[in-house]
Amino acid sequence: MPVISLNGHDLYYKDHGPLDHPPVVLLHHGLGSVQAWQAQLPALLEAGCRVVVYDRWGYGRSAPRPALDLPTFAADVADLRALLGHLDIPHAALVGHSDGGTLALYYTAQYPEQVACLVTIAAHIYVEPSIPPGVKAVGEQYQHNARFRQGLHRLHGEQVAQTFHNWYDGWCALEGVAWDMRPVLAGISCPALVVQGVQDEHATPQHARDIAAAIPGAKLWLLDGARHMLPQEHAAAFNQRLRQFFETCGYLARSYVR
Repeated sequence: MPVISLNGHDLYYKDHGPLDHPPVVLLHHGLGSVQAWQAQLPALLEAGCRVVVYDRWGYGRSAPRPALDLPTFAADVADLRALLGHLDIPHAALVGHSDGGTLALYYTAQYPEQVACLVTIAAHIYVEPSIPPGVKAVGEQYQHNARFRQGLHRLHGEQVAQTFHNWYDGWCALEGVAWDMRPVLAGISCPALVVQGVQDEHATPQHARDIAAAIPGAKLWLLDGARHMLPQEHAAAFNQRLRQFFETCGYLARSYVR
């Protein structure tokens, strides 16, 4: 089982595909794990990518975590940098969903030389009015829906309660907080695709428009009929759009050059 100790804790990761192919790093959502990307992995490998997935600290088979550091994601940024260094990946494409999208934005802004292109799905850059009720609705599900809890247990095992409450408490604590990433995003210069489901229950299409407007030259894709779990529930459409974006950027047209 590929586990590496970085920054004082263990991270579980998987590294798929030839090492000389262009690397894509997939960053899971706030209650996810490596399993969240099962529908994307075959498509990216078929497109000729090297694909790295990992359970962020406090998730899945990585080490337990006492709390999240929202909204800065500073520890996650440090872990991603250390993991890429361990895997000898000096630059890569980042694809992040929800919290993973926010992490991808922070990382790209801090280490632009390491990011060839960027894709976010339902990322958050501020706390809009729809977020606290959406988080609290998930809390109700966790409390009252045994099937929902069982699904999370399959992803996170015995640390599931800590994982859930870290996420829930972290986001609830941000209600009313004046947090806005837009000034940070102005420094991102790589090709970027901002993806959002029009019916996303945790963010409005305007949130995605604001992300795209803040990143110079970013492309925006709003998918009608899609909710928050767009990569899983609309995998075929998302995978096709992802490949098109990478091809447009020229990321798949060349062998990976370190």
